[in-house]
Amino acid sequence: MLVHLHVKNLALIDEAEVDFTEGLNILTGETGAGKSILIGSINLALGQKASREMIRENTDYAFVELVFQVNEKTEEKLRQMDIFPEDGQVIISRKLTGNRSICKINGETCTVSAVKAAAAYLLDIHGQHEHQSLLYPEKQMEILDAYGKEEIFEKKSETADLFQEYAALKKELESYELDEEQRKREMDFLSYEISEIEEAQLREGEDEELEAQYKKLLNGKKITETLGEVYELTGYEQEGSAEQIGRGVRKLSQIAELDENLNGLYAMLNDVDALLSDFNREVSGYLTDFSFSQEQFGEIESRLDRINRLKAKYGREISDVLSYKEEKEAERERLENFELHKSQLEKALAEKTKILEEKSRELTLLRKAWAEKLEKEVIAGLQDLNFLEVTFSIDFQEKETFGPGGKDRICFLISTNPGEPVRELSKVVSGGELSRIMLAIKTILADKDEKETLIFDEIDTGISGRTAWKVSEKMAVIGREHQVLCITHLPQIAAQADAHFLIEKNVEKQETQTRIFRLPDEESIRELARMLGGDKITDAGLSNAAEMKEMAQQQKNTRLK
Repeated sequence: MLVHLHVKNLALIDEAEVDFTEGLNILTGETGAGKSILIGSINLALGQKASREMIRENTDYAFVELVFQVNEKTEEKLRQMDIFPEDGQVIISRKLTGNRSICKINGETCTVSAVKAAAAYLLDIHGQHEHQSLLYPEKQMEILDAYGKEEIFEKKSETADLFQEYAALKKELESYELDEEQRKREMDFLSYEISEIEEAQLREGEDEELEAQYKKLLNGKKITETLGEVYELTGYEQEGSAEQIGRGVRKLSQIAELDENLNGLYAMLNDVDALLSDFNREVSGYLTDFSFSQEQFGEIESRLDRINRLKAKYGREISDVLSYKEEKEAERERLENFELHKSQLEKALAEKTKILEEKSRELTLLRKAWAEKLEKEVIAGLQDLNFLEVTFSIDFQEKETFGPGGKDRICFLISTNPGEPVRELSKVVSGGELSRIMLAIKTILADKDEKETLIFDEIDTGISGRTAWKVSEKMAVIGREHQVLCITHLPQIAAQADAHFLIEKNVEKQETQTRIFRLPDEESIRELARMLGGDKITDAGLSNAAEMKEMAQQQKNTRLK
């Protein structure tokens, strides 16, 4: 769950820190106090698009930090993403500076996409307009599959894997849609490329050997001239080093007998003479063996040109060129046996289609079984939310083509008045009714949702009176299984709070600032009184607020258990 929020220099917030609790955390405040900024800061930390305008005036940066305490199941999923909670905690932060932002998880810099991936396991934010997504068939299918995930998930995964195999076979078969003339042209071109490589008789490593020989021949003149000079300088000519050292050896041998201490010097010079003699023999041998041949040079140059042309066309290395030839041989073989391969693919695709049809039917039957259960629960949930005469059903249609999720297309149908036929949600309900339908579904899914924290941002828009009480009961129900953060303007919902936070806006030193703090019980009642009656808080308003708080507590202690 989200245990701590720290915001600094964001919009109207100078600096704010708040500790949230388990259960239902209610956030209230006057219109314009900055309630949306608080949810915006959480969204920002979790990867929402950032802009320079979010940074508070006259400051250089904005900073948001979230601290989550996670359970073992969530911790295991995070570990699979190479995120390792410390003492069960995950700390996500984001710092905005100008047009740049830096995201961190547990102190390590990471990408925005990594934060979004982690957030998918940590919390779910239901904004003011998210209930509109309920109008789309994709969202409706997502809800049904989540409701029956114990059985549907495995079958859906099998179907998705089969679909990938089916799609690959179908794509490969489409490549066989060639007329005879086009097939002949492709075979001729492939044969030309294969022959060009075969005729070159390439050998791996050959180019490196030829490059070394080419370089040696290209510099042959310089090599022989320089080695000749070296040989003269170090050889046995009159001024050569070998001749001079040889004379030195002979002279030193004459006096070495006169003083035994000279034996060491004589031995050293004798070694030098022997080494230089070996060196000169090597140089002489190299010069004797080395001969520059214009014909050989031309052959090497021509061979290298041919190899390099092939490498330019077919691959960076000779091994790549040879691999390319093997691929083209396989492709030519496929075209040569065109009808056979096509027949084999058609047979494989037919078999895969049959299996996919069967798995899709199984998935449809599962979904229909769970849809019946969901229909009943949604109707009961909507009745609890003051839809007294409501009919709800899930219509199934079969798509013409397969998808990763089979061939099902579903549509949520509803009738909110007795005697009226069920119709699509978009043609029946208002915004306020739609938010209640989404809340009913969220309540049903609460015990199946593995995210520990759910955030509701003013989804109670457009409701009041008895309906508001019903909605408040649903929020309390969700709060039994999850940590809930709920921004609301309804006192009926605020009265259900396990922890009540006030967001207020003040002007200090000609600067507007938003701050958030937890209200003790007495102040919570005063806030409820303000929500009930406006800025002027009367004794009657306080009495009504206290009564409302007591009724909510009794409700939580009895009905909701």
